[in-house]
Amino acid sequence: MTKIPLNYSFRNLKTRRLTTFLTAGGIALVSFVFTAVLMLAYGIEKALVATGSDDNAIVVRKGSQSEIMSMIDRDIANVIKTQPEIAQDSQGKPLVASEVVVLINLPKRETNKPSNVQIRGVSTESLTMRSQIKLVAGRLWRTGLSEIIVGSAVAKRFQGIGLGETVHFGMRDWTVVGLFESNGSGFESEVWVDAEQLIQAFRRPVFSSLTLQLKNPTDFPSLKERLEGDPRLTVEVKREKQYYSDQSEMLATFIRVLGIFVTLIFSIGAIIGAMITMYAAVANRTVEIGTLRALGFPRRSILIAFLIESLLLSFIGGLAGLLPASLLQTMTVSTTNFATFSELAFRFALSPAIVLQSIVFAVVMGLLGGFLPAARAARQDIIRALRTT
Repeated sequence: MTKIPLNYSFRNLKTRRLTTFLTAGGIALVSFVFTAVLMLAYGIEKALVATGSDDNAIVVRKGSQSEIMSMIDRDIANVIKTQPEIAQDSQGKPLVASEVVVLINLPKRETNKPSNVQIRGVSTESLTMRSQIKLVAGRLWRTGLSEIIVGSAVAKRFQGIGLGETVHFGMRDWTVVGLFESNGSGFESEVWVDAEQLIQAFRRPVFSSLTLQLKNPTDFPSLKERLEGDPRLTVEVKREKQYYSDQSEMLATFIRVLGIFVTLIFSIGAIIGAMITMYAAVANRTVEIGTLRALGFPRRSILIAFLIESLLLSFIGGLAGLLPASLLQTMTVSTTNFATFSELAFRFALSPAIVLQSIVFAVVMGLLGGFLPAARAARQDIIRALRTT
């Protein structure tokens, strides 16, 4: 008994084109903001998680929130390098990257405003263990010289670190001899230099972290237990992916909470708009509702028909907001990573889960906005409805 009311509702959406467009447009705007917020947070997580590898573990000083705060001296590094779980290269050398991380302040190209850039002192093992690093222009630095290679994302945004340019830090002038990419990971927001040169420039005789390539990823628990249980070392061991995922947690959570709070405020307006539209639809179709009831359609059918109409409006609005939001994936933006206080460039990222959440969010707005008008339509008295002119 619900076929005619449903067809009737579909037809009325087409008939009331202007009202349908305005209501769906309001929901689309809210859906766009909601989707963009989720894409922003997911883009940060994706960029940092892609920085890590399942085959690698990272060692930092116990209690350090990031590599910037960590210090590991050479004696401890030498002990860590002897662990049996660590893979070796073709010459039998352990695949351990002893790295130094410091921050410098550089002006941006467009605004001339200063911001922090992360400098990573690396070794040849760093390049061997991170297959996602691809040199796209220039060459690698030469050992013993003040030469650097720069992530493509940071090279575009900051002065003095484009290919062939010279930048001053650590009481030296450094020449940019190469640009690299890393599949959109956080490394693209870094400057890389030979670790020993960086140690000399900043007079920092300790490492920030050690990255270890495991013979087998399943060896991680035993490695972690042994190193963290050794009182001489006072270190913390994490899977590399988990470490970078933790780095993104604070910033991504902040963006989600703030963005969803703003979106919820906007959604109240969209719900009220949908409610007004549906109340107007009920008022304009009182006689028609009475006719349907006189033909034998129960109140439940009328309620469902008007709810479906509201849900369709919100579904159309959700799709309309989702489509332009998906185009944001072509944009690269940057912000300060709360964990490292350095500039992080990343892209908006869309996932099936975000698509589903956005559609559900839009449909819920339609449900909340359409329920009371639908209930009013279902409660219409047949006699009074037919007498309405």
